[in-house]
Amino acid sequence: MEEKENKRKVSIDVVKANVFGLVIMVVSGVVFFVPYFLLWRENFSIQKINPLEFLLLPVFIIVGLVLHELIHGITFAYFAKGGWKTIKFGVMWKVLAPYCHCSEPLRKNEYILACMMPCIVLGIIPAIAALFSGSFVLLLFGILFISTAAGDIWMSILLIKEKSDCKVLDHPSEAGFYVIEE
Repeated sequence: MEEKENKRKVSIDVVKANVFGLVIMVVSGVVFFVPYFLLWRENFSIQKINPLEFLLLPVFIIVGLVLHELIHGITFAYFAKGGWKTIKFGVMWKVLAPYCHCSEPLRKNEYILACMMPCIVLGIIPAIAALFSGSFVLLLFGILFISTAAGDIWMSILLIKEKSDCKVLDHPSEAGFYVIEE
């Protein structure tokens, strides 16, 4: 017996997502830098910043970008019945955007969590940790990785308005997904 699906495509423009990323960077910068500065202003000085941390920042960023996609993959695989068999990694070379794709539909909240996990793990947690540790480089890393999750944040916002019982299938070749209402 063939099951009929009501599938609707939802996609985002990667260029607009990058512009949205700049907005997210400014907002998260204000949200985290203001309390950081208020907490650490007496100890904050460019001379006190470890130059080795700044030299290693590009390495941390490259590793962070790989981890970003791996975190998507781990979360998708956790929720997908097919596990790792459903996960594919790649790069959209036209826009130099790495991606992780899950070929199995997930429940709406599972998909949102899979979208937001890199933002939480690589962005929000390091930015909060910087408030406690005083590490300026950790603060920059957190803010940067909140902004690199702009497309994920945008897709999650688009999904919030969808019915709670819908399923979401990752789009195989575009930044977006299909909403499946059963």
